[in-house]
Amino acid sequence: MRRWFLPESPDLLGLLGRQGDVTVEGIDALCAWAKGDRSEEATVRAQEHEADHAGREVLTAVKHSFVTPIGPEDIYEISERLDAVLNAAKNLVREADLLGMDPDPPMAEMADLVGLGVRALVQAFPFLAADPDRATGFADAAVHQQRSLQHVYRRAMSALLEIDDLREVMGRRELYRRCARMGDAVEAVAHRIWYAVVKEA
Repeated sequence: MRRWFLPESPDLLGLLGRQGDVTVEGIDALCAWAKGDRSEEATVRAQEHEADHAGREVLTAVKHSFVTPIGPEDIYEISERLDAVLNAAKNLVREADLLGMDPDPPMAEMADLVGLGVRALVQAFPFLAADPDRATGFADAAVHQQRSLQHVYRRAMSALLEIDDLREVMGRRELYRRCARMGDAVEAVAHRIWYAVVKEA
């Protein structure tokens, strides 16, 4: 008598959560760096590499999974968009180093808001299949934090009009823009969570 065995399905949401945890650690390091701990720059870079590895594990598992808790393309997109958050953080600290500029209070405030947004996203992952309403609630919380980030960004950019040093203005403007891009990346993950849930409904 022939028996058929389905291949084991890896814990895709667990792997996605692992990538999320690494991302949180990287953003926590960014927040510490933005508050003046320059040694955390190395941690941001290290966590970005670790997140790349965690993301590859997610994508490899999706490729070999027979059944996925949500659409495989949604897991792929969420993982890729989450990776963009920490990439943006790495680019921020690298750009600040190249410009020879220390982070300032607006950057610290924006980094903290990114951190709150990323935490909300990671809290959504376990509920993507089991409790979609709860997942989208966390996604909405992440978006709310990034809307607050936009307020900080606009206030910081306006304050540059009071500075006469052109080098300072140009450098700060670029760093603030990179902070805003982190917020955009967080919001992109939240939007994909919503898309994944609506599609499955």
